[in-house]
Amino acid sequence: MSTPSSATDGDLHAAISGFAGEFRAFAQDIHARLQEQDTRMTRLDRKHFLASARPALSASAEREAPHQKAFDAYLRSGDDGALRALDLEGKAMSAAVGADGGYLVSPQTSEGVARVLLSNASIRSVASVVKIESSSFDILVDRGDIGAGWATEAGATTETTTGTLEKISIALHELAAMPKVSQRLLDDSAFDIEAWLAERIGEKFARAEAAAFVNGNGVDKPRGFLDHPKVANASWSWGNIGYVAGGHASAITSTDPLVDMIHALGAPYRAGATWVMNSRTAGVLRKLKDADGRYLWSDGIAAGEPARLFGYPVLVAEDMPDIAANAHPVAFGNFAQGYTIAERPDLRVLRDPFSAKPNVLFYATRRVGGGVSDFAAIKLLRIATS
Repeated sequence: MSTPSSATDGDLHAAISGFAGEFRAFAQDIHARLQEQDTRMTRLDRKHFLASARPALSASAEREAPHQKAFDAYLRSGDDGALRALDLEGKAMSAAVGADGGYLVSPQTSEGVARVLLSNASIRSVASVVKIESSSFDILVDRGDIGAGWATEAGATTETTTGTLEKISIALHELAAMPKVSQRLLDDSAFDIEAWLAERIGEKFARAEAAAFVNGNGVDKPRGFLDHPKVANASWSWGNIGYVAGGHASAITSTDPLVDMIHALGAPYRAGATWVMNSRTAGVLRKLKDADGRYLWSDGIAAGEPARLFGYPVLVAEDMPDIAANAHPVAFGNFAQGYTIAERPDLRVLRDPFSAKPNVLFYATRRVGGGVSDFAAIKLLRIATS
């Protein structure tokens, strides 16, 4: 007959043995699951490797290639059959038939034109640029402040003044370029027609835009900031551009008017302000010195940085007027707030092989508009004694 102590030891041994058996079964199950998972991952890796090594099907790898070839064929020979055959959903903004018979350029050409436009010295580089799909862009400007007053616990509260909202509408105008090339050159397959077209159109559009953003009269073109009425800054009012007199009838002889221009601009605008002038005016201002004989003009320290005058960057825009009596050769302002450029994102090209035979004309159009959106954000220097 066993004692209670020996019975307890036997039960404990049996429990430990059972636990060990269950743990071995659990470990075997985990090992089997891991082995199965490893096998699945190996199969997936093998499939991915084979898929990447397999030549890509043209339906997926050459999704943009059909339009590239079709557009090139249209430019070279006028054959638009391939463009018409493209699926509208697949080509989206890349190739659509316009009402005037033109076609949207390929993504590569459109990006090339944008790069050329931005590389030119223009108000575009410092202004606010928005892309729209309509024929005009409306801006609501709050040019008034809401009044406030001190109130007492028992006294009646009087009505305060309200703000003034004004709508400025910037209409889009059609900008066109029509370069030409000989059919013999088009027949040369070594000639990169899209790169050539992007460069030529970009140059023409950049020159036309830059001139309009400064001096445009708003008739079938953007309205430049110099086209607005100009008044002495002491009597400035909304709708006019304020100016500071240079103190000399025909030249810039002192730095004092430039300092006055800086402080004529409101403090909220000065943080993002830029000087705008042409190369000839910049050459004159580079020679100005302070009382200690130090040049006020400083070139950019790093490559690509603009020159600075009184610590503010300088944009050299060749469409600004020269220094002359009653001219306004220097502008200073926050153009990101003061001038807005609105444009449609598409560029259309129409091939014309008949009007200038044996050459082929390429009629390219895009729509762009521009106008002053905040008259308080731009100040001018007037070459006059007062």
